[in-house]
Amino acid sequence: MLAGNALHWFDMAVAGPEIARVLVPGGILAGLWNVMDDRVDWVAGLERVSGTAAIGARDTFSSWRDATAGLHLPRTGVPARFGGPERAEFSHGQRRTADSLVATLATRAGVLVMPGQQRRALLDRIRAFLASTPETADDEFTLPLLTGVLRVQQL
Repeated sequence: MLAGNALHWFDMAVAGPEIARVLVPGGILAGLWNVMDDRVDWVAGLERVSGTAAIGARDTFSSWRDATAGLHLPRTGVPARFGGPERAEFSHGQRRTADSLVATLATRAGVLVMPGQQRRALLDRIRAFLASTPETADDEFTLPLLTGVLRVQQL
């Protein structure tokens, strides 16, 4: 099994044949992604305010669904190595404060490479959004998360 974030680092068109080669016939490949649940209004708002530097591709439920829809499919002209995916999502949450969430988002690669003034402006925008949102304005709150699971069987 691979953690879903590991799948960000390689292309399944390249890695898929090697994974299929080392799996036993009929073997299972499963990926797990922990993503923010942007079906919750304030999380979708946070994504809009944060932009892709802080909340990147596959970091929300909607983007994960879109990004993984064809992950198991081979390039054109290459034989399929895996069957259709089985998907499951499991809701959970993480207790956070505005400060702890901003601190986490500040560690994202896209934020870390921003020029200092631009980074501070982004983090200030995120702080202001969290302070103005009823669900996150008072001390601790639960950040809605989902663990998305994608499972395919080798053909």
